[in-house]
Amino acid sequence: MDNKKPLVAHISMFAACAFWGLMAPIGKQAMTHGIDGTDLVTFRVIGGMILFWITSFFTSKEHVPKRDILLFIGAAVFGLICNQCCYTIGLSLTSPVNASIVTTSMPIFAMILSFFILKEPLTAQKALGVLTGCCGAVILIMTSAAALTSKVGDIRGDLLCLSAQFSFALYLSLFNKLIRRYSVITVNKWMFLWASVILTPFTFGHVAAIGWSEVPASTWWEAAYVVVFGTYIGYILTMIGQKTLRPTVVSIYNYVQPIVSVTVSVLTGIGVFRWSQGIAVILVFTGVWLVTKSKSRSDMLRRQGDAAASGEGSAPA
Repeated sequence: MDNKKPLVAHISMFAACAFWGLMAPIGKQAMTHGIDGTDLVTFRVIGGMILFWITSFFTSKEHVPKRDILLFIGAAVFGLICNQCCYTIGLSLTSPVNASIVTTSMPIFAMILSFFILKEPLTAQKALGVLTGCCGAVILIMTSAAALTSKVGDIRGDLLCLSAQFSFALYLSLFNKLIRRYSVITVNKWMFLWASVILTPFTFGHVAAIGWSEVPASTWWEAAYVVVFGTYIGYILTMIGQKTLRPTVVSIYNYVQPIVSVTVSVLTGIGVFRWSQGIAVILVFTGVWLVTKSKSRSDMLRRQGDAAASGEGSAPA
C-alpha cells in the first residue's frame, strides 16, 4: 500500500492544479453571463464553509482553543477574504491567461515576506529569482496597460490578482504556526466560517439583487465548479499531495495551472496568448524556480550542523 502513496500524491497534486487552472476560464465565463466577481466570491466563501463543515462531521475531531479560534479571524481575512476577493474580482476584469500566470508568483511574495517576518536568509539566488519574477510581472502589466480588449488583459485586474498572491503569502507568513497545528479540514472550516461572517453582510444585498431567473443554467454549473472543484476538492487534493511530496516537488505543480488555463482560454476564444505574455511566463517561472530551489534557514542550519559533526569526528588529536 505504501508503494502507491507517491503515485496517489502526484495524481492528487496534478488534479488540484488542473482544477485551479480550469477555474480561471470557467470562472471568467460565469462572470460574463449573469453574475459578477462579488457574487462569485460570496458563493465561493459560503459554499466552501458549508462543504468543509459537513466534511468535519465525518473526520476526526480536533480541539481548538478559543485563542486559536480567534486567530483564525486574521487568517480568514488574509488567506480568504483579501485573497479570494482580489483574485475573483481581478479575474472579472483581466484575461484568464494573465490571472493564471500571476498566480504562480506567490512563492516570490512568500520569500520576500519570510525575509522580513520570519527572518529567512536572503541569498543571491533568491534575490535573482525575485528580480527575474518581477521583470516578468512588469512585462505582463505593461502588456495589459496597452491592451484594447480584456482578452489580452487589464492592468486593474492584473494588479488585483497580484494583490491576491501577496495577501496569501502574508497569510502564510503570519499564521504559519497556526495552520501547521491543525488538519486542512479544521483550518478551512474555521477560516471559511469567519470569512462568511465577515464578508456576507457587505455582499448580501448585492447577491440578493441577482436576477436569478435570468441567469442561464450554464452559469450556475460554472459557479458550482469554482466552489466544489476550484475550492473544496482542490484544497483536499493538495493536502493529500503535501503529506507525501517534498515542498519543492509540490511547488513545481504550480506550473500546471497556467498551462491548463492558457490552453483552455485560447481554444475557447476567451483569451489570447501573445509573445510578450510568453516572455513574462518564462521570466516568472524562472524566478519562482530560483526561489523555491534556494535553501531555507532550516536547511542552512541543518547543513552547518552536519558540517560541524563531521569536523568533530575527523579532528586531529
